[in-house]
Amino acid sequence: MKNDKRKFITIGFLGCLLFILLGTIHVSQGQASAGYFNFWQRLWHDEQQQNFLLHSRLPRFVIGCLAGSSLAVAGMLMQTMTKNPLASASTLGIHSGAYFFVVAFAVFFPHLSGKHPLFLAFGGGLVAAMLVWGLVGKTLDPVRVALTGMIVSMLFASFTAALQLLFANEASGLFLWGSGTLLQLDWSGVQFAWPWIGIVLLITLAISRKLDVLLLNEEAAIGIGEKVGLIKLVGWLAAIFLAAITVAVVGPIGFVGIIAPHVVRLLGLRLHFSMILGNIVVGALLLVSADILVRIISQTSELPVGAMTALIGGPCIVYLAMKMGRSVRGKSSPLGGHVLFPKKGLVYGVLLIITICLFVVSLRFGGTEFTPFHLLGQELAHNAYVWNFRVPRILVSFLVGMLMAAGGVLFQSVLRNPLADASVLGVTSGAGMTAMLFMILFPGLAYLFVPIGAVAGAFVVMGLILTCSSRGGFQPVTLLLIGVSISAVCSAIIQILMVKSKLYAAQALTWLSGSTYGSSWDHVWMALVTGIILLPLIYYFSRTYDALIFGEEVAIGFGIHTSRLRLWMIIVGVIISAISVSIVGTIGFIGLLAPHAARRIVGIKHQAVFPVSILLGGMLLLAADFLGRYVLAPNEVPAGLLVSIVGAPYLLYLLKKSGQVKVR
Repeated sequence: MKNDKRKFITIGFLGCLLFILLGTIHVSQGQASAGYFNFWQRLWHDEQQQNFLLHSRLPRFVIGCLAGSSLAVAGMLMQTMTKNPLASASTLGIHSGAYFFVVAFAVFFPHLSGKHPLFLAFGGGLVAAMLVWGLVGKTLDPVRVALTGMIVSMLFASFTAALQLLFANEASGLFLWGSGTLLQLDWSGVQFAWPWIGIVLLITLAISRKLDVLLLNEEAAIGIGEKVGLIKLVGWLAAIFLAAITVAVVGPIGFVGIIAPHVVRLLGLRLHFSMILGNIVVGALLLVSADILVRIISQTSELPVGAMTALIGGPCIVYLAMKMGRSVRGKSSPLGGHVLFPKKGLVYGVLLIITICLFVVSLRFGGTEFTPFHLLGQELAHNAYVWNFRVPRILVSFLVGMLMAAGGVLFQSVLRNPLADASVLGVTSGAGMTAMLFMILFPGLAYLFVPIGAVAGAFVVMGLILTCSSRGGFQPVTLLLIGVSISAVCSAIIQILMVKSKLYAAQALTWLSGSTYGSSWDHVWMALVTGIILLPLIYYFSRTYDALIFGEEVAIGFGIHTSRLRLWMIIVGVIISAISVSIVGTIGFIGLLAPHAARRIVGIKHQAVFPVSILLGGMLLLAADFLGRYVLAPNEVPAGLLVSIVGAPYLLYLLKKSGQVKVR
């Protein structure tokens, strides 16, 4: 007991020293600062520096401490109640839900959003948490909680991005805040936040002994007379409220709630009273340190601190996912299907008819409309707008949709994972990151170099995913967790690139959301050449893929070099995904939806699945592009957003339905 007390005192003393050091560094930074030592030398006789310190830098430092402490304690509470080391406000979708509610009310009810931002954020976070809990069930399996929370985050992020694009004027001031920033112009944010945070933290300290009971088996806790349900309810409300306060003041800042509790536990603190105090200090240190790094990277422009915490936290989630993957096992054959239509010729005929109808409708409607007479007459043949803008866009939508579906078939087959897709695995984000990097660093290069950069980034990300997940035997859930984590890191880098390059927020959001706007005949030829070369090659080996469905031993028994085949399939899948990203941006879920739909129509044999999948993929993206142009004309909704709004719920449905994840 004495040793624990000494350890706590020693850790507290060292933490306070580090806190003071980081605090002096933090407040000395700024666009008008001449450096650490010069700042403190000039402070005593320079009134301008004193004003900067009192009205800008000190509020920023204090709000960073308050937000970091809130996020850390909220994460610790969620990890305790779910017994899940990956639980936090960001991974459970609470941040995304809170942010969506704030943006939605700013757009539709602006007179209410400014008066009650805290309660709006709390309502959004509560809705997200209830959605995750409803989909996972009362057992709160750690892996399913993490996966469901991340996908709920993706769903709310898609809704938020759609609002930001459709109502750019109303949401224009929320872009930097939506990425997480500690920027403060006065003390109003601190004055608003500190009473709420102080009260909730005192409540958590008051119930800390009750929270210790949750470390026991639930039956044992009930046996000693504790009201476990009431304790969890108070804990959940406190955690969501702390997360909501930070969103209302500084925006959604992720990963602090994951890292800080793990650091505290590594320091040897186990009881909740000491863990709460430890998380208050460690959370503040982490967020202030991240803000220091952000300001070192960019001394002339404001970068979102949320991007820096994602860069730090992403690798931590990868490590935890690898660790959790050892206790997770899946069924031997996760891919399945139903032969609803045994006559394949009829299926192909129906799909081709629907495709032709989509082409005609897309050509006629959207923005500028053409009558049937125009479509059949001479005017269409000489209409520059049609041939230079609409026809290339329609062809790009269909061709890229086919490529994305082909990539999904390859990834799901090679990994024997029904959740595998370039967007879900993070390959799309990696390709988008390097494509944007090439566009920013080498703006004078030919467009041909953009897909080269995208392919390079996609290969790097896929290599990282496979290397990290190999220790867990390429388990589906491990792959998904690692992919989402790497995707978060790539998205953080993209945010930094956007701000550093001074890209317009709406333009960058459009490209990142995935859009066929601005498609040209160069894009058509790039997609067409890729399809002509790779799609027949994939179909040629389609019978061989069937053996992989039934496991490694069966495939080897047929004389197939499985390692060589898997490597070839991964390479082709990555190339297809990267080229698709370089043409239309980061459109996701096509590669997830199309193969699933195909297997439900024609079964699991790849000779039937592959052609049906690529037709469905082309139809999905073509339909999404048409609806994006037509529904809210003259405004446009990026096709990628429409697909995400459909794809994220479908992924949740798959997680809800599948019984493949079991914990030993």
